[in-house]
Amino acid sequence: MATLIYILVFVIFALIAFSVMQIKLAGIKVKDFWSFIQANQLLDELYIFAKRKNKISPQEEVIFLMEAEKVFDAFDKVPDMLWEEEYQKYREVLNKYKDIKMVRWVSN
Repeated sequence: MATLIYILVFVIFALIAFSVMQIKLAGIKVKDFWSFIQANQLLDELYIFAKRKNKISPQEEVIFLMEAEKVFDAFDKVPDMLWEEEYQKYREVLNKYKDIKMVRWVSN
């Protein structure tokens, strides 16, 4: 029984090491890849927000802008081929970001 546990632990560590090696071979830092994964989840939330809200408060605008900038920064650090499937969401959030920036710029 203990041998089976050791084998399973070894396999898990081997898979983790293999994943890290593949990420590094792709030319991506592990930290950047992890921030991309987190930004991908945030992108989903921002996408839903961008589709639903037409009028938002100034505080919501600031929060949206800051969160969108985090997403854009994380997505810029990884190759485009990793997020081709998310391009439509990215584009929608980017358009909402530009709209908010333009309205805020005109109002100032």
